[in-house]
Amino acid sequence: MKELFFKDWPSLLHVGICTIVAFLVLFLFIRISGKRTLAKLNAFDFVVTVALGSTLAYMMLAMVPLVEGALVLALIIMMQYIFAWLAKSSHKMEVLINSTPLLVFYNGKFLEYGMKQGSITEEEIYAAIRGEGIDYIEDVKAVVMELNGEMTVVRKSSGSGLSSLDDVDTNV
Repeated sequence: MKELFFKDWPSLLHVGICTIVAFLVLFLFIRISGKRTLAKLNAFDFVVTVALGSTLAYMMLAMVPLVEGALVLALIIMMQYIFAWLAKSSHKMEVLINSTPLLVFYNGKFLEYGMKQGSITEEEIYAAIRGEGIDYIEDVKAVVMELNGEMTVVRKSSGSGLSSLDDVDTNV
């Protein structure tokens, strides 16, 4: 019970040094890995973030040696790059890793299947539409739950050509 709040000064110094070094190592790796690590999270990015955070905590508390922790951080970020490359190289891998956009509202209809898959309520769809400043539902072509869980509202348009909905299954 005596060591619950304070063990000794050398332990405190050790944890302080480990925290500073671990923080700097993670910061350096994230700067090297680029913006993808900081992008809005899909399921895989969330796992990477949790793994990085857990590893950093172990490093900061000196529960693993700094070099071993740095290796784990580097491997996690390297795996993120490999998975991103696989997703970019193969449509099947992209679907496996990132899922696909989910249509939850289309041409004036709430899509029960999509809403159930995404655990989305009508109220959340209305809120997404209001969030885009749209008053009338008939002005909305579609609402899509994106890979990162955000909802995108697509307005009706009279244009022709490629559509932002081309990668979403609209055969409902």
